[in-house]
Amino acid sequence: MTESLVKQRTIAKETSLTGVGLHTGKEVTITFKPAPENHGYKFVRTDLEGSPVIEADANFVVNTQRGTNLEKNGVKIQTSEHVLAALVGLEVDNCILEVNASEPPIMDGSSKFFVEAIEKAGIVEQEAERDEYVVTEVISYVDEDTGSEIIVMPSNEYQVTTMVDFGTKVLGTQNASLNKISDFKDEIANARTFSFLHEIEMLLEHGLIKGGDLNNAIVYVDKELSDSTMEKLRTAFGKDNISVKPNGILDNLTLHYPNEAARHKLLDVIGDLALIGTRIRGKVIANKPGHHVNTQFAKKLSKRIKLERRNKVPKFDINQPPVKDVNEIMAMLPHRPPFLLVDKIMEMTDTCVVGLKNVTMNEPFFVGHFPGAPVMPGVLIVEAMAQTGGILALSTVPDPENYLTFFMKINNVKFKQQVNPGDTLIFKLELITPIRRGIVHMQGNAYANGKLVTEAELMAQMVKTKNL
Repeated sequence: MTESLVKQRTIAKETSLTGVGLHTGKEVTITFKPAPENHGYKFVRTDLEGSPVIEADANFVVNTQRGTNLEKNGVKIQTSEHVLAALVGLEVDNCILEVNASEPPIMDGSSKFFVEAIEKAGIVEQEAERDEYVVTEVISYVDEDTGSEIIVMPSNEYQVTTMVDFGTKVLGTQNASLNKISDFKDEIANARTFSFLHEIEMLLEHGLIKGGDLNNAIVYVDKELSDSTMEKLRTAFGKDNISVKPNGILDNLTLHYPNEAARHKLLDVIGDLALIGTRIRGKVIANKPGHHVNTQFAKKLSKRIKLERRNKVPKFDINQPPVKDVNEIMAMLPHRPPFLLVDKIMEMTDTCVVGLKNVTMNEPFFVGHFPGAPVMPGVLIVEAMAQTGGILALSTVPDPENYLTFFMKINNVKFKQQVNPGDTLIFKLELITPIRRGIVHMQGNAYANGKLVTEAELMAQMVKTKNL
């Protein structure tokens, strides 16, 4: 993980698009709105009471039949991928997506109209830097049932290659590549979704493409067109005549590219991987991609990124003067040796603090824990984290010397490595929620020798000493 030097971006003003929902067949409007830094992409269902929010998060994927469908607390968003691909393709990091139905409009089955709407609204740079996951080794996911595989490997920028093979003569094998995201608008955005005739028949029979017409899907004819099928298609799509072109597609439209199917699959990969929630610097290669394998890979990568972030040791220049030395720490905390367990505060923001303790053989607890095998007690590591967090909490009041901080709760404590004499402990405490009424809720991590040694969720209360 590294910090990118590129700034985050959002749209300049709100813009709306109206069309038909593929599955509902009803008119639906999507409104793109500017969003603050670090917001990401969030859908808002304005047609439901309370306008519930569904984050574009791989963990909310509930099924991938006929699109990537999200659900949170019983609220759904269907076919999210074309809209998300447009945002990623135009390098918009933060956006609110208001929809007055369960799905965005299908438009022409591509990302083209969403790209045009976003460009019309304009894109503006924000102050915060874009967070980017830099791929350092090959990460892969294989779907044993279908043989689909998706990998990501190190690369200087985000690149995607898709290889499509449906085992049919009419479509054959196709490949598509995007070597830089800035080419998305011109090379990928207008690639439309496609179906096979046998799928169209099944969907029509089950009433599942009410908003589908022959302008938003390429239909590959993979079977003989019977008179009854012809009649169904003419009725469903309101056409007097339907025929098959020499290239094996219905005559509703003309292909934009010979490999339009592979390009659309690439578009889907970009939209589905947006659910990771973090930009990727790496090359994605997807063999026989589909929404299921794409979103399973997104879940795997999202989990890995979170784990690496948690395990990442804070970096700072140990030779720089600390934010607070031990004397300044004692001016704020009531603790004194041998129970003062933090030596320096190296960094501090409104929501995060990084502290340090040099563990020596002179620590009194090593006398009895354990003779001949000195190990720092886990409870004291947690206490040291709490003291570090206490500095951040007490810095929010004008008279910290008049406050004491008491534990209320400790959850999800894990001890992963021993801490021994000679180790340097680094503590990182981050607020989980803003401090209210003296209640402090923090995630604490302790590191030594480049590894995470202890983690815990801490809750405490600041109490003014005159109230004791």
